Amino acid sequence: FVPALEKGLDVLEALALAPGPQTLTELARSLDRSSSVLFRIIDALEKRAYIARDPVSGAYHLTLKLYELAHTHSPVDHILKASLFPMRMLADTIHESCHLSILAHGKLVLIAEELSPDRVRISVEVGSQVNPIPFASGRLLISFLEPQSQATFLNADADYQAMSRVKRDQFHADLKSLRRLGYTMIDSVARIGVDLAVIVGNPEAGVTAALAVPFLAGGRNHGREKAMLPAVQECAVQITRTLGLTPTFPVPSAFAPKA
Repeated sequence: FVPALEKGLDVLEALALAPGPQTLTELARSLDRSSSVLFRIIDALEKRAYIARDPVSGAYHLTLKLYELAHTHSPVDHILKASLFPMRMLADTIHESCHLSILAHGKLVLIAEELSPDRVRISVEVGSQVNPIPFASGRLLISFLEPQSQATFLNADADYQAMSRVKRDQFHADLKSLRRLGYTMIDSVARIGVDLAVIVGNPEAGVTAALAVPFLAGGRNHGREKAMLPAVQECAVQITRTLGLTPTFPVPSAFAPKA
């Protein structure tokens, strides 16, 4: 049954990546398999409504069944489950608290937190909501919005609207840089210290969050904040892959696929 399952998944992935509907012959060619081998697989997928056949061209395309199944549970639920263990390990490893945030209804919303094992530590209330632009996580998440969504978001943001033209131009330049890097580190607006934030998820799949580590000035890692970046990136990669997603940001060498 496992080989048959693998063939079925190959068909689904091929249709998802194809520029348009595919005939049986085209699928066989792209997957380097015979049409006779794929026929029964395709027939089963069609009967279960995962794919559909165009009555005129005979080509197959994905239905919305996979989308329906994927959205049975909230993306936030998936992120919370996937992040629990990696965030705990991160906090224990670097001896700093960390938290996970998303954008929702124009606000930066903190959805999860793991505390440092040290007695002196930073804690932010889960569920707290703030304007996103002043914060590392907020800026990073805004940078990963699609252009139209980003424009709509910023047009409704009071902090952005209050910027001068010069500051807006610099802000947009910063956003491009953040999207390319997949992380940011800025001085905190809430306390003396810096905040490091790394992107989690895959924007192309519509699932993104920001994993952030707030550092206290004079704390255990004062002056070594940038050195903590690989550990935070590794945590972000673990969460992303546990979600079944492919990271679209720079992956630490230890987590890069082997050649």
